[in-house]
Amino acid sequence: MLDRDYPDQVCSIARTLEVIGQRWSVLVIRDVFLGRHRFDELCAGTGITRSMLAARLAHLVDEGVLERRRYQSRPERFEYHLTEKGRALLPVLTQLMLWGDRYYGEPDGPPLTLEHHECGGHPEDRLHCDRCGAALTGDEVRARPARFARRP
Repeated sequence: MLDRDYPDQVCSIARTLEVIGQRWSVLVIRDVFLGRHRFDELCAGTGITRSMLAARLAHLVDEGVLERRRYQSRPERFEYHLTEKGRALLPVLTQLMLWGDRYYGEPDGPPLTLEHHECGGHPEDRLHCDRCGAALTGDEVRARPARFARRP
């Protein structure tokens, strides 16, 4: 359940930021994408404190972004894996990474590159129209109220 309600602001971005907008949440999701699934791996990979990591993991599990899978009974320990909802964030994280590389990147190049494991290609930082396939820029996209959108 989201911490805040937006009765006067019908905005999917605001609702999404309630789930993943906290810096540590995004870094935890990133590390799970990169194959770190255990608490200590996530703590080391992000530099987050143990108490903050526990809070972020609980939040992401509650929101259905991550799921816990027990890997040890005594003491009880869990791994964290992305749910379908969590895996759907890959394009979002990819765009954040590509944007950061472009505007805040290291002089020697990006610290990490993404690669399609089947062909070795790389993701592009552009949107494509679902109707004509054209690559889109911000100047070529407009926002319009959805047909059944609630109005504040």
